[in-house]
Amino acid sequence: MRLMKKLHYLLFSATLLMGTAQAQLHVEIAGVSNNQIPVAVAAFADESVAPEQVSAVIRADLERSGVFKVIDARQAISETASIDYSAWKASGADAVVVGSVQKLADGRLAVRYKLLDTIKAGQISSLSDAVQPRSTRLQAHRIADDVYEKLTGVRGIFATRISYVGENPRDKFRYRLEVADSDGAGVQVAFMSPEPIISPSWSPDGTKVAYVSYEKKKPIIYMQDLITGQRRLISNQKGNNSSPAWSPDGSKLAISLSKDGNTEIYTVNADGSGLHRVTDNPAIDSEARFSADGQTIYFMSDRSGGPQIYKMSASGGNASRVTFNGPYNISPRISPDGKTLAFISQRNGAFSLYAMDLASGQELRLADDASEPSFSPNGKYIMYATHSGGQRSLAVVSVDGRVKQSLTTQAGNIKEPTWGPFMQ
Repeated sequence: MRLMKKLHYLLFSATLLMGTAQAQLHVEIAGVSNNQIPVAVAAFADESVAPEQVSAVIRADLERSGVFKVIDARQAISETASIDYSAWKASGADAVVVGSVQKLADGRLAVRYKLLDTIKAGQISSLSDAVQPRSTRLQAHRIADDVYEKLTGVRGIFATRISYVGENPRDKFRYRLEVADSDGAGVQVAFMSPEPIISPSWSPDGTKVAYVSYEKKKPIIYMQDLITGQRRLISNQKGNNSSPAWSPDGSKLAISLSKDGNTEIYTVNADGSGLHRVTDNPAIDSEARFSADGQTIYFMSDRSGGPQIYKMSASGGNASRVTFNGPYNISPRISPDGKTLAFISQRNGAFSLYAMDLASGQELRLADDASEPSFSPNGKYIMYATHSGGQRSLAVVSVDGRVKQSLTTQAGNIKEPTWGPFMQ
């Protein structure tokens, strides 16, 4: 078993020890891409021995991506079964997902799958792994990821995780830093507090989340280890400590401090040492995010008179302005490939999520009533906070604006989303 797969299993087990949230997220899908790929997903042979239906999870993953037209095969088909390719092609399916689940003597489950091409009448891909029963859903997400990648050429994000802040006024510990699967299932509590928690940020290896806690009546930056449950103090300087963001190699974080009276951007090592000032300007500089190569930071500054997004070397120096449309632009987020800037812009009295092509400067409005954007690790989707039914909730939109999902819960507000990295 590969190292990162072991790490994901450890992460799953560790979060179980932190406590289970009271309610799962509910996902609703709206919109699809222009050219959906028709895929038939069969029930897996003997999948009733698993705690969850593998085929149902795969089907739900592919549907909510908006990329696939999922056809229910209405039968169980093992990966060893003989396939009538012409019949499946006639049904409209370009590809067929088949598989099986077998309970092993040691209690593990052998989950096997094949992805078949009805046009070329052959196999596209296959996977076979033995997993603990509790990891059935994770294995199904991995299979869905394989289907997504083989049919689109882009890595899937179904087996990734998200983190966000849940708020329930009726609880003693009103604020909860929670971690969940990308589809909102398997919600676990990483940290809880009677005081606000904001700005969670995943480490590049997916084992830690940095965040700001007000438990001591002022904003202090901590780092939570999701495997051990332990946390480390990152910054408790005089004044505000805010907006932690990891460097791509995980060695340091960009943070915002007002310890000298004005909010400036600093970097600090992942263990809290080595504080280094990056910006030096009479304006407020905050919300720094590293570029994909770690050489540049994008940040919000009001040095032009109102909040706009700028960029500069991660080690300091001259800054150049990036956003020019609209009087109020905040919350810069850079796509994993470094080509797209997502940000929140206030125009005509509304806060909207925009995506900018950094090469051309062309902007696309993706969603209204939005805040706190976060890219998926494959760069194809953006999660953000919004309002739904009078409560704060989460939503996901594709970078072309065609596919939208909402993630809601009946347990209270959910906000401050951050999308975790690839785990394998």
